[in-house]
Amino acid sequence: MTATTPCEPDELRSLFLFEALTDEQLAVLCANGCIEEYQPGPICVEGEPATCFYVLIEGELAMSKLSGGQDIETNRTSQRGVYAGAWRAFTGGKQKTYDASVHVTKPSRFFVMDAPVFAQFMRDQFPMAVHLLDGIAVGTDRTRRIIDNREKLLALGRLSAGLTHQLNNPAAAISRAASDLRERVANMRHKLAMLADGTITPEALSALVHLQERVAEQVAKSGSPGGQHLSALETSDREDAVGDWLEDHGIDGGWDIAPTFVEGGVDTDWLERISTVTDELASATLEQAIRWINYTIESELLMNQILEASKRISALVADAKQYSQLDRAPFQVANVHDLLHSTLVMFADRLTKDGSKDGSKDGKAINLVKEWDRSLPEIPCYPGDLNQVWTNIIDNALAAMRDQGGTLTVRTCRYGDNMARVEICDTGPGVPAEIREHIFEPFFTTKPFGEGTGLGLDLAFNIVVKKHRGDLRVESVPGDTRFIVLLPLEKPPVPDAAAVDDDDLDGADPE
Repeated sequence: MTATTPCEPDELRSLFLFEALTDEQLAVLCANGCIEEYQPGPICVEGEPATCFYVLIEGELAMSKLSGGQDIETNRTSQRGVYAGAWRAFTGGKQKTYDASVHVTKPSRFFVMDAPVFAQFMRDQFPMAVHLLDGIAVGTDRTRRIIDNREKLLALGRLSAGLTHQLNNPAAAISRAASDLRERVANMRHKLAMLADGTITPEALSALVHLQERVAEQVAKSGSPGGQHLSALETSDREDAVGDWLEDHGIDGGWDIAPTFVEGGVDTDWLERISTVTDELASATLEQAIRWINYTIESELLMNQILEASKRISALVADAKQYSQLDRAPFQVANVHDLLHSTLVMFADRLTKDGSKDGSKDGKAINLVKEWDRSLPEIPCYPGDLNQVWTNIIDNALAAMRDQGGTLTVRTCRYGDNMARVEICDTGPGVPAEIREHIFEPFFTTKPFGEGTGLGLDLAFNIVVKKHRGDLRVESVPGDTRFIVLLPLEKPPVPDAAAVDDDDLDGADPE
């Protein structure tokens, strides 16, 4: 700024913005504002407190918005009367920060008013217009919030249904295994009755219990991650060998229990050890020992099933907790892959990892492919909000492939030196060019009436661009649609400066 001078009513009247004002109104403006001259450079910066209202008298200004961590020029004009800065200060929301950055490209003159003074002038001189604009702003904001909440509840409902389906499977497995285990324990109690009638001596029982413990260890070892995992052919061959051994040794129904022994990791070598023990015990027959060990293996396998199903339920609950971020602070450093994983878990009932089973409700398989750059560092973010972004984009991608099936690809990588790039891609029909530029607009939707609110991508855009100072864009051709999210790897200077529900307005043209 090089100079400040009083304004002249006639000069203001020459601007289209003020040409219809009365002499009294122009006098009020001149009494409360001034003319300021600026040399090339910034006059207001996006995100900083909105303190002044600017009207260009002569010169040239350029307007820009932050996108992907860069300042992108959105408008450049020398038309007299264009305005910028705190031009929404009089609305019900009371503009708190500048919506865009403005700088002059050559020496320029502006009419300048302090934001509170400009707001009071508008309320005093144009009360009806201000009331109408307030009503529009408040009504739009209220509608947007209501639909926003509904969008979140709908997404939560869909995801809850999927999570319930996933939880039902391990819960049912636990119920079945517990019921079977109760029966096995009952049978084991009957075996203990042999002690009462002296069928088995204490020495024989001690040997069988010792053998039982060794078999239990073998079952646990065979089921561990480092245990031996047999192919279908190897399993069949081992079952044949065990069945032949049991049949050769006169075990009634040996072929029926052979699969249980093989599943527990007990082969013919183990059976020979059992036979050796019974040969040394006059009071215990091989048949009794085999039945004793069979009950042991069955019980251990059932307990393994209960343990694995319980772990699965715990993992699903942990993923749901990660997704909802109920245990997290609003702003923190997080692993983007953890956030993506927890969101994808919520869609697991609609996806398949290898295309081998149907992952959609209407019979069309949707395959999931993950191409993740694990070298990406953790990012400063609002984890719960980013999960909402992934949810909205993935839900749209799955909807696009609902009729024909396809592949959902989630890809991560570094973008430049200071950005993380997340791509969510689908093989659906694509987004037509004529509507591509509108898909991030509030209330715009291509879904049938009643199915979409048109706020999912608008919400995602606000979270990524406004709240995280990142960028959200779409590239689409038939068979390859990509939503690209760019997020800064460093903490934004003022993370709360731009709330998600602020209006996304850059200023205004003369029209």
